[in-house]
Amino acid sequence: MTHNQEVERSIITTYRSKLWSKFIRALKEYKLIEENDKICVCISGGKDSFLMAKLFQELLKHSDFHFECEYLVMNPGYNEKNLNLIKENLADLEIPAKIVETNIFDVANMQESSPCYLCARMRRGALYRIAEELGCNKIALGHHYDDVIETTLMNMLNTGSIQTMLPKLLSDNYKGMQLIRPLYLIREKDILAWVNYNNLKFIACACKLTERSENDIEASKRKATKQLIKDLKAYNINVEKNIFSAPANINLNMVLGYKIEDKYNDFNSIFEEKKNKNLTEK
Repeated sequence: MTHNQEVERSIITTYRSKLWSKFIRALKEYKLIEENDKICVCISGGKDSFLMAKLFQELLKHSDFHFECEYLVMNPGYNEKNLNLIKENLADLEIPAKIVETNIFDVANMQESSPCYLCARMRRGALYRIAEELGCNKIALGHHYDDVIETTLMNMLNTGSIQTMLPKLLSDNYKGMQLIRPLYLIREKDILAWVNYNNLKFIACACKLTERSENDIEASKRKATKQLIKDLKAYNINVEKNIFSAPANINLNMVLGYKIEDKYNDFNSIFEEKKNKNLTEK
């Protein structure tokens, strides 16, 4: 049995309940894949996106409807060592990915403030463009459960808003294109366990901005949020589950305001509407 075969077997045996079942549950619960979809599976080089690629390969073997996958590595400017590691993993795990070269790191590095933010925006834009060129109608990213709860808490603490990382999004600029997150229900600790079990090695932060990222607001706040969530578990062991569930349990009768599309509904207007409705009904 080859190493790749062992890796694939571990997904549907040893880690069936932690990885495979949660992957399938997310696809069904959020309706992430439909018949005849062509999905651009984006591989950044890290553990999450490589797992996602393997899950899609496994799904193609068992799916009861037709869909296609294009595996994509968009190289934003990785150094030779990291790019070689990505190529080695693609070969070892038998993932037929296309590697597309860009100069995003170099451009973002010219930015004095928030280079990570600029880099993320440029990478997202390039992914949409390349996916469209490949004839895809969906882009799959490797964000997992822990990314979701960290983003939710960061928005509450740093922007004073209740916003989460959604399981799928419609593109504003590319008609018909959707962004999906198939690892939405998978915990990071289980991905790490799968990586260690199979003696896999992936790149972590491989950008040229690593030295600066510790001082970048977004990077430092996400790191602090990770630790805060760990600390909050001492207060309530279910805190992770509760943060994840909160955006799906918003009671509009008990909020000071909410926004739909570009329209903001403030407390006073909501209250007046209720009052008038109450008087009318009487």
